[in-house]
Amino acid sequence: MQNIQYFQKAFNDYLADFIQEREPKSLYEPINYILELGGKRLRPVLTLMTAEIFNTDHNKALDAALSVEVFHNFSLIHDDIMDDAPLRRGQETVHEKWDLNTGILSGDAMLILAYQLFENYDAETFQALAKLFSQTALEVCEGQQYDIDFETLDDVTIEQYLKMIEYKTAVLVGAAMKMGAIVAGASEKDQNYIYDFGKNLGIAFQLQDDFLDVFGNPETFGKQVGGDIIENKKTYLFLKALELLNSDDKLQLQHLYSISPSDQSDKIDSVKQLFVESGSDNETKKAIQIYTEKAMSILDVLDISEPNRQALRDFGLMLMNRDV
Repeated sequence: MQNIQYFQKAFNDYLADFIQEREPKSLYEPINYILELGGKRLRPVLTLMTAEIFNTDHNKALDAALSVEVFHNFSLIHDDIMDDAPLRRGQETVHEKWDLNTGILSGDAMLILAYQLFENYDAETFQALAKLFSQTALEVCEGQQYDIDFETLDDVTIEQYLKMIEYKTAVLVGAAMKMGAIVAGASEKDQNYIYDFGKNLGIAFQLQDDFLDVFGNPETFGKQVGGDIIENKKTYLFLKALELLNSDDKLQLQHLYSISPSDQSDKIDSVKQLFVESGSDNETKKAIQIYTEKAMSILDVLDISEPNRQALRDFGLMLMNRDV
């Protein structure tokens, strides 16, 4: 089993060949731009790794991995438009660098390109990949809509929040792994097991991201610490704090999430203090652990070699012990 860096290089080399000048430039330059902004390439790496886990050359899964990454970046273009975000990975977002119409149309083209990559497989594999992709893409859209709805809802529950991050983030992690299993010709049972492993790991990953956004090290996190607080996002930390705080402190937290002061540092500090005093920080850590353990328990029933089982276990633990 190769290491993560090996799969990242294999994917980035393949991506470099995919990124090429095409006409009309005004459609394809924004696509190339967002794909070249980088990122951890977590999802395509998981596709390649899963193919190898099921004893298949990872090169056979490169088109499926590329489809996952193209779709993920398509969703980022449209998310940035909906959020009116000026920056993505420290650079101008597509709709800011070009314009709104270009962002919409280039995003649409990316969705089509993502589907088109499945045409490089035989009919049976194409059908399985396309079916999974369609279901996953729809769920990601549903997750995004839940996220938008939560901005104006005052009574979001933890259960609703977990469903939102499952659809918006985790299902694509699960699908990335299942695609690798499909290409490898794994049994349907193992395909579903590896999907559940990825989905639970994806939920844990997002909860960890929420936690690091508030309590992470600014030097290593790579984003502004406290960004979710500034944007008044109803994360697991926030919802759990509301559940645990006394009535006065609960009102204080709700008040802090209703204001946008010019200097946000005091607001961030006050909210962090309420998260700690309520025990929400520790409860979030417990939730991360629960979903990580759910993922790990699935490894015991997978029909794979012990070294490959351990490789997946190590990868999951590495994700959960990150500080970025």
